[in-house]
Amino acid sequence: MPEIRTKVLIIGGGPGGYVTAIRLGQLGIATMLVERAWLGGTCLNVGCIPSKALIHAAEAFEQAVHQAGTDRYGIRVERPSIDFGRTMEWKDGIVGRLKGGVAALLKKHGVKTLAGHATMLDGKTARVESDTGPQVIKAEHVVLATGSVPAPLTALPFGGRVISSSEALSLSDVPQRLVVVGAGYIGLELGTAFAKLGSKVTVVEAEDRILPAYDTELTRPVARRLGALGVEMLAATRARGLSPDGEALVVEFAGGTERRLPADKILVAIGRRPCTEGLGLDQLDLGMDGAFIRIDERCATSMRNVWAIGDLTGEPMLAHRAMAQGEMVAEIIAGQRRAFDKVAIPAICFTDPEVVTVGLSPEKARKAGHEIRVASFPFQANGRALTLGAEEGFVRVTARADNHLILGIDAVGQGIAELSAAFGLALEMGARLEDIAGTIHAHPTLGEAFHEASLRTLGEALHI
Repeated sequence: MPEIRTKVLIIGGGPGGYVTAIRLGQLGIATMLVERAWLGGTCLNVGCIPSKALIHAAEAFEQAVHQAGTDRYGIRVERPSIDFGRTMEWKDGIVGRLKGGVAALLKKHGVKTLAGHATMLDGKTARVESDTGPQVIKAEHVVLATGSVPAPLTALPFGGRVISSSEALSLSDVPQRLVVVGAGYIGLELGTAFAKLGSKVTVVEAEDRILPAYDTELTRPVARRLGALGVEMLAATRARGLSPDGEALVVEFAGGTERRLPADKILVAIGRRPCTEGLGLDQLDLGMDGAFIRIDERCATSMRNVWAIGDLTGEPMLAHRAMAQGEMVAEIIAGQRRAFDKVAIPAICFTDPEVVTVGLSPEKARKAGHEIRVASFPFQANGRALTLGAEEGFVRVTARADNHLILGIDAVGQGIAELSAAFGLALEMGARLEDIAGTIHAHPTLGEAFHEASLRTLGEALHI
C-alpha cells in the first residue's frame, strides 16, 4: 500500500481545513489536505454560500412581487414570475466559482490535496480510501477539521419528503407547502426564503418562541416579518412523525392535542452534529465533551500534535470561527505563540430583518457580574434606513458602567450583517463608548446607528 509522508495532515477541506492548509503553505510547511466530498465543505457547497444566494434571490423576487402591487417609489411593474431552475443554476455557478478559487489557492501555496475518506489509525497515521485505491499518510501533525452534518430527528429520519438543509438547497422546484421543524437560524433563514418564493410555510418549534438562543427584543421584529409573509408559527409544539399516509407531519401542542400539517416537503433544521463517522476516533485517545472533541485555547487536543478545529469542537458552529482557529493552528505549528480568544465572534442570522450579536448581551453581562449601561438607537430615526425603506430594527450597545468598556453589540435590521465587522473590531480593540462616540461616521449610513447608540449609552444622543 503506498505510503505518503508529510509534515502536516489536514482531514477536512471546509473553511477551517482549507484556511489551515493555505496558511501552512504560506509558511512553507509541507501539507497534505484530504477531503472526501467537496473542497469548501458544507459552508461553500450546501450551507453558507448557497443559502445566502437563495435568500438574496428570494428577497429580489419578493420585492418585485410587492412592487407590482404598489407604486411606493413611483415604480410600476407587471407581476413577475420566477424560473426556479435558473435560480438554482445561478446559485450553483457561484458555488462553482468559489470552489475553483479554493482549489487554485491551495495549488498556488503548494498544498497537496487528496480526494478520499480518511480514517485515523493512530495519532500520526491515516488510511485514505480514494478513487485510485487505499493510501497511508504519516504526518508529524494532524489537524482534524471534518465539520458537522445536519442533526436528524428520531421521529423524522431523512428521506423522501423529509429533508435537511442540504437537500433544501438543491430542490428542483419550490414546494407549495413547506413545514420547517426548528425555529433556529437555519430553519428561519430557509423558511423565510421559501415563503418569499411562494411556499406556504409553517414553522414548528419545541421552545416557546423563535430563535430561542437570542433575546426577545432582537427576535420580535423577525417574528413580525414572518407574520407579514404569511408564515404560520407553531411554538411550544413537538413534531411526532409522519401521518400514516406519509403526506403530513403530525405535531403535538403543549396541551397534548395533535394536528396534521400536510406538506410537500418537511425541512428538519434542529441543529447540527459533529461529523466523526468513520474518522477512527476510537483509535485515538482524545478527551471528549460529549460528541465534541475537547480542545484548549490553542486548539490542541489531549494528544500531542493532534489538533481539532471548527464544528468538531463545539459551539459556536460558525465558518469564521473555524477559519480563525485554522489560521492560528498553522502559525502554532510554525512555531509562533498564539492563543484563541472567542470574545468577538459575530453571530448572524440572515433572516428578514437580519440579526447580529457580538460579545455579551445585557443579560449575560449582568450574569457575569458587570454593572452595565445599555442603550439602543432605532433605525426609525436613521436617515439611510428610511431611504432604504428599512426602518424596522435597532442597534444596541452594552458597556461597563464604571469605565465604559464595550461588552457587547446587538442589532436587528435590513442589511446590518455588513456592520458585524465594525462591531467585532470595536470589541477586539477594546473600545470604550467614548471611542465610538468620537469616531466620525459617514452620513447617511446605517452605521450611524452604532454611533448614536453609543452616544445614547453615554446620555448624549443627538438624534433621538
